Amino acid sequence: MELVQKRIHYMQGGRRTFDQFYLDEDLNVPDAKEDVGVIVQGQANVKVEDLRLVENYLRVAGKLYYQILYITDTADPRPAVIEGTLPFEEMVYVESGQDQFYIENTRTEFTATLVHSRKMSVRAMVEMEIGREVLSDEETTVDVESSIPVYKKMRQIALLGLHTTKKDTYRIKEEITLPGTKESVGQMLVTDVKSRRLEIRVQQDELILQGEILLFCMYLSEDGKTDWVEQGIPYSGRIACGGVEEGMYYHVQPSLSDSLIDVRLDEDGEMRVLGVEATLGLKMNIYKEENIELLEDLYSLEQECRFETRGAVYEELLIQNHSKCKISERLSLPELGDDVLQICHSDGMIQIDHTEVEEGGVRLEGILHLSFLYLRANDAQPFGSWQGMVPFSWLLECQGITDDDRCDISRHVEQLSVNLAGNEAVEIKAVLAFDTLVRRPITMQVITKVEFAPVSEEEIARAPGIVGYIVKSGDELWTLAKRYRTTEEGIREMNGLDSPQIKEGEKLLIFKENMSIL
Repeated sequence: MELVQKRIHYMQGGRRTFDQFYLDEDLNVPDAKEDVGVIVQGQANVKVEDLRLVENYLRVAGKLYYQILYITDTADPRPAVIEGTLPFEEMVYVESGQDQFYIENTRTEFTATLVHSRKMSVRAMVEMEIGREVLSDEETTVDVESSIPVYKKMRQIALLGLHTTKKDTYRIKEEITLPGTKESVGQMLVTDVKSRRLEIRVQQDELILQGEILLFCMYLSEDGKTDWVEQGIPYSGRIACGGVEEGMYYHVQPSLSDSLIDVRLDEDGEMRVLGVEATLGLKMNIYKEENIELLEDLYSLEQECRFETRGAVYEELLIQNHSKCKISERLSLPELGDDVLQICHSDGMIQIDHTEVEEGGVRLEGILHLSFLYLRANDAQPFGSWQGMVPFSWLLECQGITDDDRCDISRHVEQLSVNLAGNEAVEIKAVLAFDTLVRRPITMQVITKVEFAPVSEEEIARAPGIVGYIVKSGDELWTLAKRYRTTEEGIREMNGLDSPQIKEGEKLLIFKENMSIL
């Protein structure tokens, strides 16, 4: 006798860890830069370069990349920028085990304060959301091979198994030509590249990417005039992923890093082409839903069949959902004053503060962190910036979800616009995208060992040959056949049953197998 088993992989997530730390530094203005008059804005992003377990701590090392836009302290004030990096190393306490750790989200608040015209003080608050997961295997028994005839009860179930888990990158390389209304580029100042839209389709042996990045570039023209361009740039590509196929489910955590913008000559020899490169990192878990027959019970009419079981946890798919939360707010901002001419650029980041399962789905409560750069009617201070928050609440629809279900959520800002709405007010419109995969754990008993033993002749003789039976609540033909040492087919044939379904109160005649009707 031999059990036929099938291995099911699944990814089990653990409790997330949240960490916050600060970076402080005094910066001297480089000799090649002009004196600082007024700081307009500072922006920064974090790149984690190394994750390593050190006993019960996770060592997180990387760099903070910053840009500081300021107005020069000169007779003819104009924008200038200082760029740089700050290395960091953070030790985060974690309960180590077999878990694999990864950075799920980061958020940075960066401020620059003027000490004097040749010195600044910078301070960065970095928040990290650290995820953990462990790859688990479950052996499940799908059949038994035996020289002794056995009757088997099978259970059909759709299980969700982890097919592929991997990290990969796609290098985005695009370029745009400045519109005819824009000046040619003389010197680049502030640049920003953000991921906006990303759609993923699973095809045979590959993932198809369709996305869009948002490019912002402020620059000085060849005549020293300040200008800027903001434009969405679509891209498409493929990621090789052997063995995957159409119809599989996925949860992907994307991240955009290593962005680079350079100026190129156009056909007329003018600096009017912007080349954009960036690395799209993808952390992927791809799942396959498979209909499997599990061996749930068995017996033999020739020998006593004894078996052992153990509890095992599998997963089934509850839902894969792509939903969008629309935000529309009018903010009164008297601190802007009445000299704002135009919003140049806006940026946003989603922070989820609380998730709670409720009827109909998962309620998300969070904040859209918002900042924008604007043009002023002030020659001495032509630009200004604002930072703030907009709260949101959104229901991820998922009927039947419970607190025990495993919910993976990735989020990004898909659209964002900030426009002037009269004196000292702005209108904010945003689309927040949430990609959700919900898996439900299923606990089942798995047969792990089967043994056969001879049945005594006395026991066989004591068993009644014919039984009149009235069906009780919860009875099945299988349990009756096993109890009275016969077969489901035999009971159906003797009682003229067209289907295996029986009803409470129904009267049955059950004959022990191999009994003859006289």
